[in-house]
Amino acid sequence: MTQLPYAVDAETPLNAAELNVLRAQYEKEGEMVGVQTKFNYAWGLVKSNVRADQHLGVMLLSEIFRTSPERRRECLYYLALGNYKLGNYAQARKYNDALLENEPANLQAANLRALIDDRVTKEGLMGVAIISGVAVAAGVIGGVLLRNLGRKR
Repeated sequence: MTQLPYAVDAETPLNAAELNVLRAQYEKEGEMVGVQTKFNYAWGLVKSNVRADQHLGVMLLSEIFRTSPERRRECLYYLALGNYKLGNYAQARKYNDALLENEPANLQAANLRALIDDRVTKEGLMGVAIISGVAVAAGVIGGVLLRNLGRKR
């Protein structure tokens, strides 16, 4: 669990029964689903630990963001959170920065920004380590091949 109390949504999924209540309401409304019902279901999906749920939640929030301008502010944080959980850090930062631009004192968004930055740093360092390891391995293999070619001549 993170040390950031305001970013608790990043790591606290709904239980299956709670998510099923939201899913049932969403499905009950069918093609005439209301924006609030869609938002509630998307919110629950984004909080999930299941990647497919998170992806669907981001898709639903994106639809709301595009079609309901009056609800954009509400969608920004959960679009940022969903993209963060999916590993889409550039998208997460884009949505989160838009929220912080309008609400610089938003502690939830500020803490999510710290989580995004931390993850990008960790994964960036891991990527550098992997690339370095591959380069070293290629150098060793290349050296062995060159030495073996030299012996055959």
